Amino acid sequence: MKYTKEKYIWGMLRIGMGWIFIWAFLDKLFGLGFATAAGKSWLDGVSPTLGFLKFGASGPFESLYHSLAGNAIVDWLYMLGLILIGVALFFGVGIRIAGYAGSVMMLLFWSVALPPEHNPFMDEHIVYILVLLGLAYANAGAPLGLGQWWTGTKLVQRYPVLQ
Repeated sequence: MKYTKEKYIWGMLRIGMGWIFIWAFLDKLFGLGFATAAGKSWLDGVSPTLGFLKFGASGPFESLYHSLAGNAIVDWLYMLGLILIGVALFFGVGIRIAGYAGSVMMLLFWSVALPPEHNPFMDEHIVYILVLLGLAYANAGAPLGLGQWWTGTKLVQRYPVLQ
């Protein structure tokens, strides 16, 4: 199937956003030395949420996020969210759910440290929200992905919300 240049741009944005989520998951899981130091990974027994929520939280929701820091359920939800949203975006399946879920996750990240360090309200999390909502709205799974196949499956035909 032939797509417009705009559709290919949305496809590349989708893959890029997917990789951001997948990379965050891998770095937190294995401690690859980027955002997560070696020896501080989830596999090493270190909570993937503890540092950010305990030491990075500020503003009106600080006490809420401090209370969630290091909670095993929050850790599992965080890591599952990263990998499921990332894989869906990367491969172009379940774009609507991934776009909306990723937007909620980014809104939560944004709300941890208010106001943002370099701007009264705008930071990369808000930009990511806009891109994720654009991906969901544009249904950007088909170009450079498995979206066309995915939407043709019996599962998605029966439950269109999975598009």
